[in-house]
Amino acid sequence: MAALAAAGARTPRVLSLTLETLTLEHLDLGARPDWPAMGRMLASLHRHTSDRFGWDKDNWIGLSPQQNGWYEDWASFFLEKRLKPQAARCGLLDSLPDVRKILEGHCPQASLLHGDLWSGNAGFTKGGPVIFDAAVYYGDRECDLAMTELFGGFPDEFHSAYRKELPVDAGYEKRKHLYNLYHLLNHLNIFGGGYLGQVNATLRLLR
Repeated sequence: MAALAAAGARTPRVLSLTLETLTLEHLDLGARPDWPAMGRMLASLHRHTSDRFGWDKDNWIGLSPQQNGWYEDWASFFLEKRLKPQAARCGLLDSLPDVRKILEGHCPQASLLHGDLWSGNAGFTKGGPVIFDAAVYYGDRECDLAMTELFGGFPDEFHSAYRKELPVDAGYEKRKHLYNLYHLLNHLNIFGGGYLGQVNATLRLLR
């Protein structure tokens, strides 16, 4: 979260960190939502870029380890460090779609990402929007956008404000399903077979 805060996003301050405990600033959530401000904050975060995809250390996405390292090529990073580890855990490695074909011709800038941006990891204080419980890395900014449409999703006001700042590229409507496959596989691995239907539906869609 320190990386997000350094890039200007509002996050809980880390008060202490040991091998066993993480103590964060208490935030008084529940203020009236300002979704346009959330959209603008995310766009500002995504303007922080790198010349490579990945992160300098492995981290976590929820209860699952998240592999990182540095890659020049986005399709290779997403396949090798995102989809393959999750698919291998649940025995679906041979079912993955042709990632390189889906991403062919798509050359995103490596943007700083929250990495796990669903509605449960965002909120509002009187001071404005906040994001937390991140799985940070540099990747295609569409990964964050895709997850804001998963598990209930963010409202239209958020998406309109974001797209005024940073329009999405052609082909996003298909790529978002590829990017959300990572999160669905992760939920299948953590929470079990209740997510298998969504995983299989997404795999069929991508084929």
